[in-house]
Amino acid sequence: MFELFKDLGAWLVDGDQWAGQDGIGHRLAEHLQYSLLATLVAAVIALPIGLLIGHTGRGAFVAINLASFGRALPTVGLVVLVFLASGLSMWPVYVALVALAVPAIVTNTYAGMSAVDPEVRDAARGQGMRGHQVLFQVELPLALPLVMTGLRLALIQVVATATIAAYVSFGGLGRYVFDGLAQRDLVQVLGGAVLVALVAVVLDLALSGLQRALFRHRPAKSA
Repeated sequence: MFELFKDLGAWLVDGDQWAGQDGIGHRLAEHLQYSLLATLVAAVIALPIGLLIGHTGRGAFVAINLASFGRALPTVGLVVLVFLASGLSMWPVYVALVALAVPAIVTNTYAGMSAVDPEVRDAARGQGMRGHQVLFQVELPLALPLVMTGLRLALIQVVATATIAAYVSFGGLGRYVFDGLAQRDLVQVLGGAVLVALVAVVLDLALSGLQRALFRHRPAKSA
């Protein structure tokens, strides 16, 4: 076991391992591209849904159950299904990653909107605010911490799952996992897994720090 981790350390710090199209730097850039783009598309789809059902209270049952269904979808199975329908492209990977990210964003956005005190909504309407003003000036600012938590969870899930790009012969850090398995190279497999875990941890810490910085001056709710 010690020798395995020693070889892993040597693999990670090897300068040649970081250079070129197959190097860690390039694979890391690919992995981040897949993850960030998929999360952005998921946010564009899921945020309006979560805001709408949270604001109106309509469609919550259907939306939450659809989100749960999406969370239960087998990611690799979805990749294969879209791959068979669309051919060799990145579409299967992006579809699967977006489908994975949408549930976390929808449910957390809805939860944040639902947590807004009804009396606050009523007071805003009593001051003459229209529906969209109540949504964007009152409800959304109050729900924003949970909305950001949903985005954070979605991104981390996507980063951890973006290794499936290598399953259909594309890049990313998953390339080391799948190539290592094919070559029976345990060090390469472990190296790919460690790199994915490190990226997920670093992004999680960064987003968590950003979230704390943005809301550190927000007064705590009284009991």
